[in-house]
Amino acid sequence: MTIIRVPKSWEIPEREVTPEAVFFNRRRFLKTLMGASLGASIMPILGCQQSEESKVTLSTSLDKAKLTSVKRNPAFTAVDRPITEETLAGRYNNYYEFGSGKSIWQAAQALPTEDWKVEVTGLVKNPRTYDLDDLQKKFPLEERIYRFRCVEAWSMAIPWIGFPMRELIAAVEPTSKAKFVRFTSYYDPKITIGPAWTLGRKLPWPYTEGLRLEEMANELAFFAVGVYGHSLPKQHGAPIREVIPWKYGFKGAKSIVKIEFVENQPATFWNTLVPNEYDFVANVNPTKPHPRWSQATEKFVGKGQKFSWEKRITLPYNGYGEYVASLYV
Repeated sequence: MTIIRVPKSWEIPEREVTPEAVFFNRRRFLKTLMGASLGASIMPILGCQQSEESKVTLSTSLDKAKLTSVKRNPAFTAVDRPITEETLAGRYNNYYEFGSGKSIWQAAQALPTEDWKVEVTGLVKNPRTYDLDDLQKKFPLEERIYRFRCVEAWSMAIPWIGFPMRELIAAVEPTSKAKFVRFTSYYDPKITIGPAWTLGRKLPWPYTEGLRLEEMANELAFFAVGVYGHSLPKQHGAPIREVIPWKYGFKGAKSIVKIEFVENQPATFWNTLVPNEYDFVANVNPTKPHPRWSQATEKFVGKGQKFSWEKRITLPYNGYGEYVASLYV
């Protein structure tokens, strides 16, 4: 029997996915925030990253040959826009631990990725610590093309390589008490020195993010260990990061070192710092404006080696409502 696949409303033709090199510049935005309040002065730079004109491809201990042979999951290959150019997505980056500019990819090269370990702990039956080889061999890798929507109202389409978060859930078996998951990013004040300015305030390092357990178990929730056919560059959150395509980019913790299953909603970096601007859920919502700008439209990073800003209508849940809307009824 022949199976005919009908494209879903949110899907983007593969030929139109955004190229990697177009992850947008927040520098102009940060200028407008300087001199204002703490909440108006700092942005979730950690979550919305872009790559570079020079395809910065930094090695980790992941097997690059394996990454180049990873197959695309046919259920997640179509989007309504072109893939962002890799060179653009690699130089237009945010990684707040390494500073507040958009050229953060250079400073991010100080991130040490050798002998990386990810501790999975908390309310689970099988706590354990994974190294990169474990992550690659235990969890079959696949490529997925997802929309990427920054809270700053720009967007891309990115081909991530990794594995569904639900695979990790199945491996560690959370107990009945586990309701949330907390992700902690790498932090060493001697290396991840943060922005040059802090307005006299101590920031809540290390960077943490969180999800409800049912969000983590959704089929869209993804751990990325690669992008554009190779292992993650450091400015993208090497060697492993969250990808939650229906939420704003700051929800995607980078360079994860700890995953903890907990009973109560965990504190998270931006929600702790500026709770009136960055809530815990942070789903893409065109009808809920940010306190300082509308979210009804977005600037999509277009094709080619240079930035081209195409105005688009923001889609509820970033276009993934049929997968996740039922989580929020």
